[in-house]
Amino acid sequence: MIGISKLYCGTVEPSDVLRYGSDSKKLPSHLLQFSADKKPVVVWNCTRRCNLRCVHCYAHSADQEYSGQMTTEQGFALLEDLAEFGAPVILFSGGEPLMRRDLFDLAARATGLGMRAVISTNGTLIDEAKAARLKEIGLSYVGVSLDGLRDVNDKFRGVEGAFDKALRGIRNCLKAGIKVGLRFTINKRNVDEVDGIFSILRDENIPRVCFYHLVYAGRGTELMNEDLDHQGTRRIVDLIIDHTAQLHADGLPKEVLTVDNHADGPYLYQRMVRENSPRAADVARLLRMNRGNSSGNGIGCVSWDGAVHADQFWRHVSFGNVTERKFSEIWTDLSDPLMAKLKDKRPHVKGRCATCKFLDVCGGNFRVRAETATGDLWQPDPACYLTDEETSVGLPEDDA
Repeated sequence: MIGISKLYCGTVEPSDVLRYGSDSKKLPSHLLQFSADKKPVVVWNCTRRCNLRCVHCYAHSADQEYSGQMTTEQGFALLEDLAEFGAPVILFSGGEPLMRRDLFDLAARATGLGMRAVISTNGTLIDEAKAARLKEIGLSYVGVSLDGLRDVNDKFRGVEGAFDKALRGIRNCLKAGIKVGLRFTINKRNVDEVDGIFSILRDENIPRVCFYHLVYAGRGTELMNEDLDHQGTRRIVDLIIDHTAQLHADGLPKEVLTVDNHADGPYLYQRMVRENSPRAADVARLLRMNRGNSSGNGIGCVSWDGAVHADQFWRHVSFGNVTERKFSEIWTDLSDPLMAKLKDKRPHVKGRCATCKFLDVCGGNFRVRAETATGDLWQPDPACYLTDEETSVGLPEDDA
């Protein structure tokens, strides 16, 4: 996760992080990515069922009942363990989490335990009553997926009218006083919609947007050939940076992030160096704090059946099941060779990743993409768009 607005527009300084001692328990939510302890943000795919049929769904979800879903009591036990373990955020996802009947009870238990609770949703089911209930529970954030304007989004969702329903859900959240943001997955089918997404951000007064790079998992594997090439990725990242800068120049300090390609951090830093930005040194320090991809370390996933994964995309590898053993025990058990290696991927990556001067701030990027594309999870992530010349530069040593 790369905070474009935080880094490029200076809404976060290194001193903001250091003031809290870089402790995830003390850091405000917008600074969590810079924590030193990297206690895991946990994505809980609490249900596989979904009312839409998204073409890039990593969970292969459909509108049907699935067997083996964790019970309410098992969910409570998971949340209690995560709170005791110190996980700073629980992200309820799916499928569509609002299709789980006990979601409000689960979210209320999480906030009652002192955790930050957020949901990732398609937004189509959020009426005024649900928005009010989420506000009452103390939900920290609602992320709503929009992958384009009306026609493009509905093709992605596989259901006509999904865009209008999602927009209504966003408006209901805003009316209820809940922080809400957009989630957009970039690919060839919707790359021309980015300008329109920024227009929605302005017109609807939405405070946040996350642009996700495509990860080759689930049905998203079928879109692998529709991922942007390296030049296309560079162009779209520059466009996102330019839009973000314009928003801030216009007195609209929206929070803009890119997610799932940690080459974005070095790319942003090198652009700032070329522009002689006085903030480049601070950005170098923040990138070192961020440390790049954190699958299996600073982010984890629990599936609807209790299986524990390194992240929400790595569904074919499970380290254990929370219905049999606590998440905290599974997560810290380094007897599993892969779990041990994920705690620090740097000694294990191959090819140009192994010699890249940005390895410390990228973390080796997404191993799932490398595995899907090459069959070897330690090969370079094919979505890294930095040139060999750029990877030979790195950050200045005196900013370490």
